[in-house]
Amino acid sequence: MNDFWIILIGVLVACSCSLVGCFLVLRKMSMIGDAISHSVLPGIVIAFLMSGSRDSIVMMMGAAAIGLITVFLIQMFHHSGVPSDASIGVVFTALFTVGIVLISVYAGQVDLDLDCVLYGEIAYAPWNTLSIGGIESVPKAVWAVGSVFLFSLIVIGLFYKQFKICSFDPAMAAAVGIPVMLFHYLLMGLVSLTTVASFESVGAILVVGMIIIPAATAYLLTEKLSVMIGISMIIGVFSSVLGYYYAYLFDASIAGCMITVAGGFFLLALFFSPMHGIVLKAWKRKKVAAQA
Repeated sequence: MNDFWIILIGVLVACSCSLVGCFLVLRKMSMIGDAISHSVLPGIVIAFLMSGSRDSIVMMMGAAAIGLITVFLIQMFHHSGVPSDASIGVVFTALFTVGIVLISVYAGQVDLDLDCVLYGEIAYAPWNTLSIGGIESVPKAVWAVGSVFLFSLIVIGLFYKQFKICSFDPAMAAAVGIPVMLFHYLLMGLVSLTTVASFESVGAILVVGMIIIPAATAYLLTEKLSVMIGISMIIGVFSSVLGYYYAYLFDASIAGCMITVAGGFFLLALFFSPMHGIVLKAWKRKKVAAQA
């Protein structure tokens, strides 16, 4: 039964991350997930200091709050003239080091299990269960990630056209009366929730892989956003299932194998994509040279 829960958690994380990841790839903001995954550390520590509890729900609330603050600071610095990549680097390193300082000063003797928070181990997720509405023995990660995934689907489904226009052409979106900044922060809020809900089971570092790699792979295979989202989710699902199989086969890290498989899919798309593949481009150049 644990095998089923591990694969299901991996699939839910992959689909959640792929959904928001497609919009981040289109906006050239892929590393915002990395920024959030690092900057949530002070939120976790502050939540612990205020509540005195290591309950994961309390810490997730603190992490989600800091995640939204991270997005706001990055946007503010960018609008002040700082390049986007520099804004991301400054904010997440500053907040991450604030978290480290808070731990060393106020919580140095307390086991906050930060290795689990930052790196995660999906193999342990099925043991941490939560009963809701009479449904018992369901891993907490399934409830958390599943709820966020459903919420993201509803929000993006309701405002798909607005999110699409804002991602492809923000100037046109503003011209037709769409509140671009509102949908920007709404998307970043979904990214923050997805990252925070996922990193406890898969690990914050590996969440970044699930946000970027399936979406980047799908980007190479299609030019239609709806198809891109579907392909990225399919790649995420296959990466989770095959990654678990290879982890079992080689007795390796489950989450690490899932990301490795996703990376393999990306390489296949990079070389053999019918539109952007390196092999196809080389063949076309050779064909043109032969005709010259």
